[in-house]
Amino acid sequence: MNRTPTPLPVIFTDLDGTLLDLHTYDPGPAREAVARLQERGIPIVFCSSKTRAEQLAYRRQLGIRDPFIVENGAAIFIPRGYFTVPHEARPTSHGLEVIELGRPAAEIRRALREIRKETGLSFRGYHEMTVEEVAELTGLPPEAARRAMTREYSETIIVDFGPADWQRFNAALVAHGLVCFAGGRFHTVVGLGTDKGQAVHRLAELYRQQHGAILTVGLGDSPNDVPMLRAVDRPFLVQRPDGTWESVDVPGLVPIPAPGPEGWCMAVEQLLTQLAL
Repeated sequence: MNRTPTPLPVIFTDLDGTLLDLHTYDPGPAREAVARLQERGIPIVFCSSKTRAEQLAYRRQLGIRDPFIVENGAAIFIPRGYFTVPHEARPTSHGLEVIELGRPAAEIRRALREIRKETGLSFRGYHEMTVEEVAELTGLPPEAARRAMTREYSETIIVDFGPADWQRFNAALVAHGLVCFAGGRFHTVVGLGTDKGQAVHRLAELYRQQHGAILTVGLGDSPNDVPMLRAVDRPFLVQRPDGTWESVDVPGLVPIPAPGPEGWCMAVEQLLTQLAL
């Protein structure tokens, strides 16, 4: 009797508040879990609002060489030669190729300036701030703040809106073909129709073409991760730092009773045990 091949697990993970501590941006205990997954040949795909420059730094730090999804699903970066099956992607720097799914940042910034004039609402984008201001706001060192500001397909904004302001702002965004996602601490504006789930589906299909059966796994902590979590076979939600979970509607969601990297480790351990890996 032929045995059914064991599906290849593919991990899609958020960064801030999930793989990384929400305030220190350090993976801490998750480093060991990352190493365990790598030893087993299990891909770890970053799926975050962070930029290409930011994610490259964390990939180097953790020794990860798998594809990664940037700026809330606006683009997928793939190491050249990673997939041998035919796929549409254009060559770019750092030995990568890119599948672009979102709008250019310059278009988004132009639209945000128009929205500010139309609505009279007050908000600031990263591109309107200095490196020092972003570093102070985020708690990042200046060089890391600079990487956070190098957005190619989105704009991070700082707002102080009440409910009525948010309603006006979101309506204006839709009129300009944009949408805003709230992450762990900041808000990211991208092209309408861009989200983490769309990018996960696109990349998962490449893994299926390359490897056959796969098992997609998602780890997140915030509403921003819902499209990703809905797109995978095994969704996990780690706690917030205050010990609670975000209220999200995701079928089959597994709540993990620990926050950030600690919760990430628990989810990975649970997965490996269930799969007997």
